[in-house]
Amino acid sequence: MKNELVCSFMSKITVFAADYQVLANVLKCCAAIADGMLGKALHTCVIKLGHHSCQFMIKALLNMYAKSKHLEDCQKLLHTTKYTDIVMWNILLSGFASSPLHQSEMGRVFNLMQRECDPKPTSVTLAIMVPRSPHLGAGKTLHCYAIKHGLDCQTLVANAFISMYAKSGNILDADATFRGISDKDVVSWNAMIAGLIENKLTDRAFELFRLMLRGSVLPNYATIANIIPTCPSLGGIDGYHLGRQMHCYVLRRVELLSEATVINALLSCYLRVGNFEGAETLFRNMENKDLVSWNSIIAGYAANGQCWKTIDFFREFTKEEMTGPDSVTLMSILPVCPQLNNVLIGKQIHGYVIRHSFLHQDISVVNALISFYAKCGNIKEAYHIFLLTSNKDLISWNTMLDALAENQLHKEFIILLKEMFREGMKADSITLLAVVRYFANISRLDKIKEAHGFSVRYGILLSYTEPTLANALLDAYAKCCNLIYANRIFENLSGSKNVITCNSMISGFVNYGLHEDAHGIFKRMTERDLTTWNLMVRAYAENDCPDQAVSLFTELLHHKMRPDTMSILSLLPVCAQMASSNLLKQCHAYVIRAFLDNDVYLVGALIDVYSKCATLKYAYKLFQSSPVKDLVMFTAMVGGYAMHGMGEEALGIFYHMLEMDFKPDHVIITTVLSACSHAGLVDEGLKIFDSMEKAHQIKPSMEHYACVVDLLARGGRIKDAFSFVTQMPFQADADIWGTLLGACKIHQEVDVGCAAADHLFQVNANDIGNYIVMSNLYAANARWDGVLEIRRSMKMRDLKKPVGCSWIEVERKKSVFAASDYSHQLRGLIYETLRVLDEQIKELYEY
Repeated sequence: MKNELVCSFMSKITVFAADYQVLANVLKCCAAIADGMLGKALHTCVIKLGHHSCQFMIKALLNMYAKSKHLEDCQKLLHTTKYTDIVMWNILLSGFASSPLHQSEMGRVFNLMQRECDPKPTSVTLAIMVPRSPHLGAGKTLHCYAIKHGLDCQTLVANAFISMYAKSGNILDADATFRGISDKDVVSWNAMIAGLIENKLTDRAFELFRLMLRGSVLPNYATIANIIPTCPSLGGIDGYHLGRQMHCYVLRRVELLSEATVINALLSCYLRVGNFEGAETLFRNMENKDLVSWNSIIAGYAANGQCWKTIDFFREFTKEEMTGPDSVTLMSILPVCPQLNNVLIGKQIHGYVIRHSFLHQDISVVNALISFYAKCGNIKEAYHIFLLTSNKDLISWNTMLDALAENQLHKEFIILLKEMFREGMKADSITLLAVVRYFANISRLDKIKEAHGFSVRYGILLSYTEPTLANALLDAYAKCCNLIYANRIFENLSGSKNVITCNSMISGFVNYGLHEDAHGIFKRMTERDLTTWNLMVRAYAENDCPDQAVSLFTELLHHKMRPDTMSILSLLPVCAQMASSNLLKQCHAYVIRAFLDNDVYLVGALIDVYSKCATLKYAYKLFQSSPVKDLVMFTAMVGGYAMHGMGEEALGIFYHMLEMDFKPDHVIITTVLSACSHAGLVDEGLKIFDSMEKAHQIKPSMEHYACVVDLLARGGRIKDAFSFVTQMPFQADADIWGTLLGACKIHQEVDVGCAAADHLFQVNANDIGNYIVMSNLYAANARWDGVLEIRRSMKMRDLKKPVGCSWIEVERKKSVFAASDYSHQLRGLIYETLRVLDEQIKELYEY
C-alpha cells in the first residue's frame, strides 16, 4: 500500500517539481519524519530531472539521508560529489552524532574531513564533535585543535567545551573556558550552571546565577529549570524561602509561566521542602498539566509519607482524558500501598498493568509489583509474578531474595539463590546484602564468612564508594558474637567510614556491654545521627549508669536533635532505675507533644515504667485512654498490678483481654501467675496454669513452673510445692529451689527446707543469699549447730553479704543510702528525725 502511495506521489511531483526548491522542501519534510524510503524515491526523481549536480539539492539529500539514519547512502553521496564544502561534511557528521551505533566512527570522518575539505572545520563542526567525544583525552585534543585554529573563543565552541569538562567532573577547566568567552550567551551561562549543579557545587551555582541576574543576559526557561531543583538541597527554612523567591521571579517573567518544565521544577521543589499547600495550589493552577506534572505531585506526596493524598491524586490522574499512568507513576504509587496495608489498590494497579502490554513488558514495573506483594506478605503471588517474568534482571532476583529473607523462608531462599547462579546472573552488593542480613538473623556465622569471601574474591567490597556491604558484614559479625572480625572490618574502612559504619560498631559493643569502647568511637565521630545518640543512651542505661544516660540525652537535645520512639525507649529504663517519676512524666509529655503516643509498644513501655515508679494511677489512666491496645499493653498493666500485690485487679485485666479475643503468650501467663502468687490467689493461679495447654496451646516452661512453686509456697502449701517440684518434667534450677527455700523459712518448714537446700547447694553453691536464708531458718528453730555449719561453709567459700542500698527521689533530687554510709549531707537532720520517730514508737508501745 505504501509503495502505491509513493508511486502516485512521484507521478504528481514530476509534473510540478521542475523547480529544484520544491523538491528540496519535500526532502526537508522527509528528513523531519525520517522517511528514508520516500527520500530515496525523491532522489531518483532528482536525478531524472537533472538536479543531481545542484549544491543546494545535494545538501538537502545529505540531510535527508543523515536524519533517516541511512549513513552509508549519505557517505556514498558525499564521496561521489565533485565539489564538497564544510556544510556537507557537517551534515554527515551530525548524522553519525545522532546515531549511537555509529558515534565511534566520528573520529575517522573528522580526520578524513580535515584532509579533503577546504575550508577547514568550523565552529559548527566542533560543536557537533565535542559532546560526543569518547573520553576526556579526545575532548582535550579537540580543544587543542580549536585553540590552534582560533575557534576556542567562539561562543558556540566554548559552550560545547564547558559541557564536556563539566560532565567529566573537570570543573576548573570548565570555569576557565567559561571565563575566556568574551561574548557569553544564555547557553554559556546554562552550561556552566548545569555543570556546577551536576558536580554537587550548588552554592557556586547559585553565586553564578546571581551574577547572571546582574548582567545583560536574561535567564531562560532552561536556566530556571536547572536552578530551582537545587533549592531544597540548602535544607530547612533556607530551601523553603529560596524556592518561594524563585517562584516570585517566574511570576514576574510571564513568558516562563507557560513553560511546563519550569512549573514542574517548582512543583518538585515545593514538595521536597514540605510546602504541600504551595505545591497543590501551583498544581491546581496549571493550565496544561503533562505526565511529568502528575508524576511529580504523586511522587512528591509519596516520598513525604502522605499516603492517602498520593492515592487521591493517582485516582484523579486515571480519570484525566490524556495519556494514562506510565512506569514512573506506577513505581511511585505501588510502594505506598503496603504502607497503607491496602492490597486492593495494588491489585487494581496490577490489573491495569496486565491490560497495557507496554507496562507489562517493563521490567521495572514488574519488579515494583513483586516488591508490593512481598511487602504485603503475599509471598506466593510475588513468587508467581517472578516465575512468569521472562526478562528478569538482577533487580528482579534481588527483590525476590530480599522478600524471602524478610519472611524467614529458609528453604526457598537457598533454592532461589542457587537457581540465580545457575541462570548465570552475577551477584552484586545488593544480592550480598540480602544474603548477609538473612544469615545474620539466623546466626549462621559460617555462611556470613562465605559471603564475605565471595565479596572479596569478586571485588564487590572495593567497587562501591559507600561502604554499605561492609557495614552489613560488620553488623552481621557483631550479631554473631564475632567482635574481632567486626572490629577488623571497621579498622580497614579507615578512609570510607560513615555514620552507619560507626553506628554498626557501636551497636556491637553495646550489645556486649562494652560501653567504654562504644563511647570511644562516639567521641571520635565527626558526624552523628539520632541512631548514634540512641545507641549511647541505651549503652549507659543498660550498664547501670543512669546519670550518664540522662546527661547524654540532655546533650542530644542541645544538638537540636528531635528524639524519636527509640530515644524514649532507651531512656525509660533509666527512669525505672532512678525511680524518678518526674523524669518519666517529662518523657510522657514529650511523647504526647511529638505525636508518638500512637505507638502501642511505646505506650506499653510507659505503663510498665509508671508501675515500677510506684505511680500505678498514671499507668492505669494511660492504659484506659489508649484507643488501640495490644498484648504488650495488657502485659504491662497486669505486670504493674502484680508488682504491687493487686492480684484481683491483675486478673480483671487478664480476663478482659481474653474477652477481647487476644491470644495470650507465655509472657503474660508468667505475669498473671506472678500476680496470683503475690496476692495469695492460689486456686486462681493453678486454674490459669492448667488452662495453658488445654485452652491456649502454650506448653509450660521452667519459668511457669517456678511461678507455680512460688504460688504454692507463698500460700503456705509447702509440701504441695515440694511434691510439685519433684514431679516436674525437667530438673529444677536454682531459682525454683531458692524460691522453695525462702518459703520454708517464712513458714518454719525446716525438714523441707533442708531438702531444698541440699538440692540448691548442688546447683549453685556460691549464692550467699541462699546460705543466709538457711542460717535464719535454723536460727528461728534454735538449730544452732545448723547455723554454725552454714557459717563455716560461708567462710570456706569466702562469701560476704553485699552492702544493702536504697534510694529515694525528693524535690527532683535523688538520695542514695547504703549500710554504714554516713556521707549524706543531711545526715544530721535524718538521724535526728529517726531518733524522734524511734522515741514516739517506744512511747506508743509503753502506752
